Amino acid sequence: MLNRRQILAAMGTTALVALAPSALFAAAAIKPDDSSALLVIDVQNCFLPGGSLAVKEGEQVVPVINKMAKAFSNVVMTQDWHTPGHISFASVHSGKKPFETIDLPYGRQVLWPDHCVQGTEGASLSKDLSIRQAELIIRKGFHKDVDSYSAFLEADGKTTTGLAAYLKSRKIKRVFVAGLATDFCVAWTALDARKAGFEVYVVEDACRGIDTQGSLAKAWADMAKAGVKRIQSSDIALSA
Repeated sequence: MLNRRQILAAMGTTALVALAPSALFAAAAIKPDDSSALLVIDVQNCFLPGGSLAVKEGEQVVPVINKMAKAFSNVVMTQDWHTPGHISFASVHSGKKPFETIDLPYGRQVLWPDHCVQGTEGASLSKDLSIRQAELIIRKGFHKDVDSYSAFLEADGKTTTGLAAYLKSRKIKRVFVAGLATDFCVAWTALDARKAGFEVYVVEDACRGIDTQGSLAKAWADMAKAGVKRIQSSDIALSA
């Protein structure tokens, strides 16, 4: 038979569980396995401090990504790789300024400062990235007459990069997305990954957004609606 002290101790434990279950039973960390891939999106000089389309605090994602990447055996990186005079550049459209929008045959297009032009230093990946096991670099936006935010599809919604087929051939089932910028290339990549049938996580503290005309809030709302999971890098188990 339980004594008074044991009964009180049991009651106290029950009360604590009822009052603070999340504090007592924290969610288990996510352990990437061979069916997981990290997608590192556009961590390029043009999007970092001093770049022509610098994302505020963009440099802060680099150490987070480097640390997180150690947990992944499968890593794919992307690069914006625009032609000179790309259709997405404001400089190509008379009287237009960066961040204005226009209608193009494939839809609404934000006009950007010239950035990530093929072969330039601005298009290079950050020298501070340290992901030796990265196995593939996808270059996108190299067709002069169509933009390409997503790592999976160009902005026309039909021209593929081949990434989905590559990942499926390697039996990847879930992808973790990080990089720049949250509300454009990261979000479009995450949404297209869901359409391709992958389980998708966006690592919030490993991303930074541009946030033009409410684009950041809309991107998170769109991703949530599509079933994209929003996590922090601390949610990923880094130990072997």
